[in-house]
Amino acid sequence: MQKEIDKREKAGKIASLIGIIANVILAGAKMTLGILTGAISILADGLNNLSDSGSSVMSLVSFKLSNKPADKEHPFGHERMEYILSMAVAFVILIIAFELLKESIGKIISPEKVEFSVAMVVVLVGSIVIKMGLFFYNRAMAKKINSQILKATATDCLSDSIATSSVLIGMILSKVFNLALDGYVGIIVAIFIAFSGIGVLRETMSHLVGKAPDREVIDSIKERICAHKEVFGIHDLSVYCYGPNKYFASVHIELDADVDVLESHEIVDAIEKDFFENTNIVLTGHLDPIVVNDEQVNEMRRVLAECVCSIEDGFSVHDFRMVVGPNFTNLIFDVAVPYESKLTDEYIKEELRKKVSKMGSQYRLVVKIEKQTI
Repeated sequence: MQKEIDKREKAGKIASLIGIIANVILAGAKMTLGILTGAISILADGLNNLSDSGSSVMSLVSFKLSNKPADKEHPFGHERMEYILSMAVAFVILIIAFELLKESIGKIISPEKVEFSVAMVVVLVGSIVIKMGLFFYNRAMAKKINSQILKATATDCLSDSIATSSVLIGMILSKVFNLALDGYVGIIVAIFIAFSGIGVLRETMSHLVGKAPDREVIDSIKERICAHKEVFGIHDLSVYCYGPNKYFASVHIELDADVDVLESHEIVDAIEKDFFENTNIVLTGHLDPIVVNDEQVNEMRRVLAECVCSIEDGFSVHDFRMVVGPNFTNLIFDVAVPYESKLTDEYIKEELRKKVSKMGSQYRLVVKIEKQTI
């Protein structure tokens, strides 16, 4: 796995260096042109590119820091550094947007005529082409190495292209209709930049707060565990993301209760070892023995599963046990409920009691309702 992590760091560094070089060139050209012509919108666009180069520097640093191995103070590693620096990128973008907004309002209050030139068109068109190229490149690399900071960079590149297109259109309209649109275009650019920063900030904060893993990750874990022929099913899967390339997970693994506990324990150990050696997921498995050779238990489990599923799609039953007494039979089980369900625990239990009461007065329910993660 370390080889894959090193490849990810190398790919991220290359993408960051390309971003630094491209943005420094664009910033230099636009800022020079903006100062010489007095065009606040072009100058602001250049400052935006300068901030982008700073963001690429942060991206470069993040790939280096996030690749540091775990230590005593950080036993889960340092991969969340990428999220923290992505947030820093978002704040830089928002600061640039705010400063640009102030300058543009000043230009509207005290408008100045901007001289239109072929150099403006060449620089702005060239910038749009380069930024769109960077957008497609960073987006592809973000998907390839699962990088939040490159995803943020790709979003920023697309916003830059739109902003620069606005500047170009504003320059052309100012020339054709002899209007002072520079300040207004600057405000439009500032708004585009601000929305870009807010989007990056929201996405990064979601990861830091504890965003749910992608469905593909959940499905791959379930598929890998259930590929072991001894496994009857899994439940109570929890996945914790500690960075774009680091997951920790815990799960209950259902095995035949009649199999010797030492043998079942070896199966769980083998599953954990498989994940540790072949994936970027550190898995902790909990042995959950279930009765599979008792026809009465199996039939009652099937009937209860139908009752639970009839309440709402997506509900499921696990940890089922049946304790037969002289007067009553206790049906003990958990009901896994999707997070999006609006039904209350009390309503679900009451519905189950109504359904089970039709099967006989001897049955008593001992039900636990829990939110499911798979």
